[in-house]
Amino acid sequence: MTDLTDLTISEALKGLSSKQFSATEIAQAHIQAMEAHRHLNAYIVETPDLALEQAKAADARIAKGQMGKLDGIPIGMKDLYCTKGVQTTAGSKILEGFVPPYESTVSQKLLDAGTVSLGKLNLDEFAMGSANTTSGYGNVISPWKRNNGDNRDLVPGGSSGGSSAAVSARLCLGATGTDTGGSIRQPAAFTGICGIKPTYGRCSRWGIVAFASSLDQAGPFARTVEDTALMLEVMSGHDPKDSTSANIPVPDFRKAMTGDMKGLKVGVPNEYRDGMPADILKTWDDGIAWLKAAGAEIVDIALPHAKYALPAYYIIAPAECSSNLARYDGVRYGQRREGQNLKDMYELTRAQGFGDEVKRRIMIGTYVLSAGYYDAYYIKAQKIRRLIVNDFLEAHKKCDVILTPTTPSAAFAIGENADDPVKMYLNDVFTVTVNLAGLPGMSVPAGLSPDGLPLGLQIIGKAWDEATIFRTAGVIEKAANFTAKPQLIQAKAA
Repeated sequence: MTDLTDLTISEALKGLSSKQFSATEIAQAHIQAMEAHRHLNAYIVETPDLALEQAKAADARIAKGQMGKLDGIPIGMKDLYCTKGVQTTAGSKILEGFVPPYESTVSQKLLDAGTVSLGKLNLDEFAMGSANTTSGYGNVISPWKRNNGDNRDLVPGGSSGGSSAAVSARLCLGATGTDTGGSIRQPAAFTGICGIKPTYGRCSRWGIVAFASSLDQAGPFARTVEDTALMLEVMSGHDPKDSTSANIPVPDFRKAMTGDMKGLKVGVPNEYRDGMPADILKTWDDGIAWLKAAGAEIVDIALPHAKYALPAYYIIAPAECSSNLARYDGVRYGQRREGQNLKDMYELTRAQGFGDEVKRRIMIGTYVLSAGYYDAYYIKAQKIRRLIVNDFLEAHKKCDVILTPTTPSAAFAIGENADDPVKMYLNDVFTVTVNLAGLPGMSVPAGLSPDGLPLGLQIIGKAWDEATIFRTAGVIEKAANFTAKPQLIQAKAA
């Protein structure tokens, strides 16, 4: 029998339904895997006792013929989601010890579907980062290694690096993430798994610690397109507690996976080719060929304002974060550093509780919102955002989906870009446009770099049309036949 940690979610559900194994056995296998690979630092909090309790309840439901959509499936929860009775830190020391008295809407939906909670996954502090190196609880290490003799530890992407590392390393069958500028798609690409950022408003943001409220969106990670579709279906839906949650029906995303692209048009923005590394270009061209072979019509499109997306994003996102993070003052929850007076306590708490990247973004955000600079920076960035939205509206008149690379490179070594924040920000060059426009986007593993690291392709769809994204992703997944596994898993198999 396949190792229980190597199952897909769909395979696990079939095995549980046919009583080949129990939810308790799957949970125990993943708990053992978590213990064996703690060096990856994927989890901030492990909840093995809770997982076994939930697995036992899942087994009881299955025995009664009352199996839920994800009953018995062990998942990890990005530590940005509030979880009742389990510490939630957002990867920051300022929230260390905070135990929410409530459950986020998305995590509750997953619990209601029968999932088993293995723990809270590490992330860049307050989701600010592209490498999972800004966490107050240490770097997450990718389970992948280069095959060229360079044994340096690699980043798993960010901010949802704990989620991507855990799914890739078989420390859970699926995981939640959040995507503000690429924080699901980029780590998915770096670790050879699937990840989707749905349309803004598809998943509730209630109970998720806010970074940039007009950009943040919840989404799932899994090792197959089908599993990602199944998780997103459960996570989605209207929530009256979230004013940005859309009251739109949630389709059966898996039904859209027909296996062909007949009648669909795929847009290719050729301005993205400038300065592209050869291995990224080859993977992109392979994807175009696979979709054409499956019946798609390839059309050239233009996204002329995409080149302004990154600077616009790094004005809008910090502006929103500077407002959202003002609530962390040592008064109501989280850590407090006592001072001689109230102002002193605020300053000491925030100075010691926030990491360097969070401080950097708060200062940038406060600056661009300040008198004299609001019009010069923030308003201009919002105008660019509107132009980017218009670009996508025009492009989608010509095509059903857009295909681009997910990232401009494969994963890099920890510390490789640490001394240059701007270079680190460039990791999101292909992903931030999707958040600025509020559109759905997905990364699918499509090949390997010359040094044996995963490369992903990004599919961008029309608003609320995740179904066509999954249809396209299914075709790429089948054609790419990506079977590579991290060296950590290869060593285990050997």
